[in-house]
Amino acid sequence: MSYSLIPESKLPALGTTIFTQMSALAQQHNAINLSQGFPDFDGPRYLQQRLAHHVSLGANQYAPMTGVAALREAIADKTAALYGYQPDANDEITVTAGATEALYAAITALVRPGDEVICFDPSYDSYAPAVTLAGGVMKRQTLQPPAFRVDWQAFHQLLSPRTRLVILNTPHNPSATVWQQSDFAALWQAIADKEIYVLSDEVYEHICFTDEGHHSVLAQPHLRERAIAVSSFGKTFHMTGWKVGYCVAPPALSAEIRKVHQYLTFSVNTPAQLALADMLRAEPQHYRDLPTFYRARRDCLVQALSNSGFKILPCEGTYFLLADYSAVSDLDDVSFCRWLTENVGVAAIPLSVFCAERFPHRLIRLCFAKRETTLIAAAERLCQI
Repeated sequence: MSYSLIPESKLPALGTTIFTQMSALAQQHNAINLSQGFPDFDGPRYLQQRLAHHVSLGANQYAPMTGVAALREAIADKTAALYGYQPDANDEITVTAGATEALYAAITALVRPGDEVICFDPSYDSYAPAVTLAGGVMKRQTLQPPAFRVDWQAFHQLLSPRTRLVILNTPHNPSATVWQQSDFAALWQAIADKEIYVLSDEVYEHICFTDEGHHSVLAQPHLRERAIAVSSFGKTFHMTGWKVGYCVAPPALSAEIRKVHQYLTFSVNTPAQLALADMLRAEPQHYRDLPTFYRARRDCLVQALSNSGFKILPCEGTYFLLADYSAVSDLDDVSFCRWLTENVGVAAIPLSVFCAERFPHRLIRLCFAKRETTLIAAAERLCQI
């Protein structure tokens, strides 16, 4: 007699992500996909040429576990130019298989069974599973629309002797808000005398529209002593499929992260790393121009939706807009997004999937990292509701 062994799930509440579901539904119904966050245009031609160049030269074997030296050095110089802090390329920078791997490696390295981790909901969906797998306990502070600002008094109440890590995300996906300098000051005041680390998800660092620009944890002298900053080349160079990111952290933290990283992916593909190093050196204007580049697309979609029944919330950063559909439908946001895809031909993401607790607001997320023709076509459909 044979038996089928079915393992007890470590993540029993999780299935396929909403992003995969909505993209599949969009394809099934030939809908315009403004759900999953990826561009429908290609990245820089120079970057593509440099990839082909390094492949042709035979740079096709394993890279060093921490990342190729040329890329780590270019990241160090870029960080110094942007944030006034020069990390050590050898001991403080680790190249990862996308930002998600960096987040997972950092959480796994720092969180022990029973440790508490604070995050701010709505929050990116990879944080909580990583905390759960590490044996940690997620504690959440819900940010309220439309401002989605941190209530620092409420944050203090979440702190306990078991608090090990705080996860922040700025510019923030999905609310499209950004942290101000006062937020970092308040965070430091709250944790300065406690043994608490900070994981700062900054993958949209170059897509920030505020006058002050992006405030990085790396620009905060006290906080960066106990912080990991995570960045994404996929977001910066419109190449999400390359899956190359990196994290910057003090040597002791980097050493622990690398212990996990070496058994997750060991190293990231070599020619892409070399191409990205060339891109950072040769064309830094690309990432400097990203706010202008994406602001035009944001404004295009906002203007195209001005006569619709949707109320558009302010967008300070990322390449997402939040739209309030209260005047359009009484459906909950998950049902509304499915209806929108199947009947209107536009795919969006419901905001409630970013929250652990019930989120009663009727908000959906729209991605504007698309060609203007795509955005206008989607808006025309949405304006017909």
